[in-house]
Amino acid sequence: MIDTHAHLDACAEPADVIVARARESGVARVLAVGSGIASCVAALRASAKHREVYAVLGIHPHQADSGEADRIVELRRLLSKPRAVAVGETGLDFYRDYARHESQLALFRSQLELAGELDLPVVVHSRDAEEETAQALERFDGPVVLHCFSSPGLLPAALERGYYVSFAGNVTYPRAEALRAAAVSVPADRILAETDSPYLAPQPCRGRPNEPANVRYTIETLAEARAEDARRLAAQIDVNASACFALP
Repeated sequence: MIDTHAHLDACAEPADVIVARARESGVARVLAVGSGIASCVAALRASAKHREVYAVLGIHPHQADSGEADRIVELRRLLSKPRAVAVGETGLDFYRDYARHESQLALFRSQLELAGELDLPVVVHSRDAEEETAQALERFDGPVVLHCFSSPGLLPAALERGYYVSFAGNVTYPRAEALRAAAVSVPADRILAETDSPYLAPQPCRGRPNEPANVRYTIETLAEARAEDARRLAAQIDVNASACFALP
């Protein structure tokens, strides 16, 4: 199994402990996601220490009105490191409104340009900004991952454009029928699974911090919704992630 999105630096326990527990649970690889430069450095540090870990580096839309938004040059340098495999998470969040919409759009476009220059996939956060996200991605030709998919309005564009659609622990929640229905529509070669650790613990772990070891619950729920064998789906997701992120 693979967890394609985990904020290891935001977990209460050290990355060493989290990664070891994931390994014992059958999670062979973890993509550690940076949100801001210090977080990106931490993700790279984890990837250098653990052969299972690769780094996804970006500046979160919540940070678009902060000094982090002016550190694209530093981000570009970090993305040149060998175990950096994607730009993100980046995107738009018009639900929380922690930053002005125009600032988020400018930061998103900057990171899309960076991903294009470096020939890297982009991992996209989108919340209450479906139309704007789709428009911003129109000219981006590289692989796109819709992280923690929770925007059914983006599904038509995702299917038409061949985006990867990644589901997190919230797909396991009893009232998440719309997400499970969306998962059924995603082609076999475009579906991914993640934890978004330490957030969005899956239903069997609700009330506790999430971690990469829990990705199996998301995969089991996706398999049930799609009427597939969970082990086969886990293997397919691993193949998909390898293709998307050019993992060895």
